[in-house]
Formats: sequence, C-alpha cells, structure tokens
Amino acid sequence: MGRRRSEAITLADVARRAGCSVATASKALNARDQVAEATRQRVLDAAAELSFHPNALARGLISGRTRAIGLLTDELGGRFSIPILLGAENALGNERMSVLLCDARGDDARRRHYVTTLLARQVDGFIVVGDNNDLRPALPRNLPVPVVYAYGESGHPDDVSVIADDEGGARLAADHLISLGRRRIAHITGPRGYRAARDRAAGLRAVLAEHDLPLAGGEPWYGEWSQRWGRLAAHRLLAAHPGLDAIFCGNDQIAAGVAQTLRERGRRIPDDVALVGYDNWTEFAADCRPPLTTVDLNLEELGATAVRHLFAAIEGHPSRGVLREPCRLVVRDSTVPGPEPAGRRPG
Repeated sequence: MGRRRSEAITLADVARRAGCSVATASKALNARDQVAEATRQRVLDAAAELSFHPNALARGLISGRTRAIGLLTDELGGRFSIPILLGAENALGNERMSVLLCDARGDDARRRHYVTTLLARQVDGFIVVGDNNDLRPALPRNLPVPVVYAYGESGHPDDVSVIADDEGGARLAADHLISLGRRRIAHITGPRGYRAARDRAAGLRAVLAEHDLPLAGGEPWYGEWSQRWGRLAAHRLLAAHPGLDAIFCGNDQIAAGVAQTLRERGRRIPDDVALVGYDNWTEFAADCRPPLTTVDLNLEELGATAVRHLFAAIEGHPSRGVLREPCRLVVRDSTVPGPEPAGRRPG
C-alpha cells in the first residue's frame, strides 16, 4: 500500500535513497550545473523509484520563481496568433515552464484584469502577442516581472519587441522575381494604414531601385486584405499596364484574387505573369491555381525567439528595442513551374 497523505514522500527521502544531501538532491532535480552527472542520475533514479513529485509552490517560494509565464493575446483564434503561441508554448514546454494563456480580445479593461490576476499567480514574466506588426500601448512600467512583445511593437522604446521583418520578406520576393528575369513588376497590397503593407512596399521598391527598375503601375496599389480587392485591382492594373510580367501581392488572399483575374483574362501563370503572395496561408497559397509562391513569416520561430528573450530577462539580461525575425521564401508553381504530372501531355 502507498503512503497516506501525511506520510508523503519528501525531498529528504529522495536524498537518503540517493546517498546525498538534501541540497544536492534539490540541485539535481532542478537541473542545476553544480551536480556531478553520476550523482544527478542517482537522484533522478531515486525520485522515480519513490514516485517523488516536488511541490511546485514550495519550489517557487524557495527559488523566488514559479516557472509560470503569462501569455496575453488580443486575438486567440487569429491566424497570426495561433502559430506564435504554438512556438512560444513549445519553447516554454522544453524548459518545463507552465503557460497561463489569457485572451484580452482587444479590450483594455480585460487586459488590466488579466495582468493583475497573473501577477497574483506570481508568474515569472509576460509575453504579449499582438494581432499585427503595428505599434501597441505598453503594459505599465512598474510591473515586477519582465515583459516581451511578440508580433506587435511596444510603444515604449525601452521594451523588447520581436516582430516579423516585413521589409526583408518583401526583398526576398523581389530578388526572386528579378532572378527569374522579370523586369515589369507591380505591387497590389492592403490598406496604407498598416505598417506591414508599407514595409512590404518599401522592401520591393528598394530592390527595384538597386536594379534601376521602375515599379510597374507607378505606385503600390493599396486597398483591402481581400480576394475581392485582388480581383478588382488586377483588372484595373492589367488594363492600364498590359505589359507587366510579375505581380507581388501584400498577402495570399490578394494573390488568390489576382490569380483568378489573370486566368479570366487568358494570362498564363507564370509564363506571362509571375505571381508572389505573402504570409504562406495554406488555404490560399497551397490551394491556389497554380500553387502560390509566397513569403512565410516564420511565426512559430518568432514565438520561440520571444521566449528566449524573456528567459534572458528573467536571468537578469534584458534586451531592448525592436528585433526583426527573418522571413523565408516558399517557392511554388506561380513563379517556377514544377514538373508535369504523370500522363499529362502538352496541349
């Protein structure tokens, strides 16, 4: 029979079984560096044999840490939030940290409530996940724990914010199109008020300028983040500039709409017009006809990077300023055609 609650296994029992001091057993179980590997293994074996489960609250009181992190988001079900949260949760889980997730839904009162509640739970720090790359109000400066902002830049310059490198991602797309011999490249994107739209346009124009190439259409075509806008803008753009040979779109939804218009007007993709999107949203990119070359934001890695900076801050080595996570180009048939399917013959 197992012990009664009053006779629960203690750290002293583990130390006695492993033949070491209580302090050494504690260091071994907490993965501290000051313990010889053979001793650590004896302690772990003893803990397993005795089914010892250290009391998390007691460990927190002793160390001053609870090994719990508060994750605050404004859009829990959002397409951008979920991969960031997955990346952060994986990184935290690898370090055996607990995650307390709260969705403020863009409401300041809810956010203040969650901050107060999580502080009462004695979290070791906060990661604040934005719903876009734009500036956002910072949490109060008097918080007793560090804060890292992910996919949303804090309005305070002393905070650390990890955001996607949208300008760098656009440069990848532009370099790719130019490497394929495209010289008349247009840009259809979302609302001018979004920093992501402005940064992506800036990245494209910078690369075109380096190659002494004009932007086809004269200026970026700002509009909506929608297929409808992609269809409409492509009709207008092709009517005004029929000689263009590539279109870089501000997101995959726009690109899917552009692809539809190109097909309707008899323009072959990529033979006549190469097409690049942004975000690598599978619903639009992989299912587009043809599959869409696009820029992936690496959002899971962005979340993991935010965790690494939070850990460093907890250890007394905080960062500050804006850190831009590199994007990557995913090449598909809309710029570089793949092999013909088996059994298919040229028409």
